[in-house]
Amino acid sequence: MAAGERNKGRVGVIKNRDKHKGSFETIYIEDVTGHEFATRLGNVFTIGKGTKPWVSLPKGKGIKLSIIEEDRKRLIAQNA
Repeated sequence: MAAGERNKGRVGVIKNRDKHKGSFETIYIEDVTGHEFATRLGNVFTIGKGTKPWVSLPKGKGIKLSIIEEDRKRLIAQNA
């Protein structure tokens, strides 16, 4: 789970870790939908093993929707 910067609240599986001497370490994470994002090591903590979380996740399951997807979801909820 990413806990900082633009990726706050996103959940996924750690794919890769880049170490840079004298700089920040970068972690690459892939979410359930297949989108890959990167963040600093200090902004990541594990909440499970593999794809199985050890804690309960909120409604969105840590998936970040695009602006268009959020808009469609909101319109569907209004019309229902």
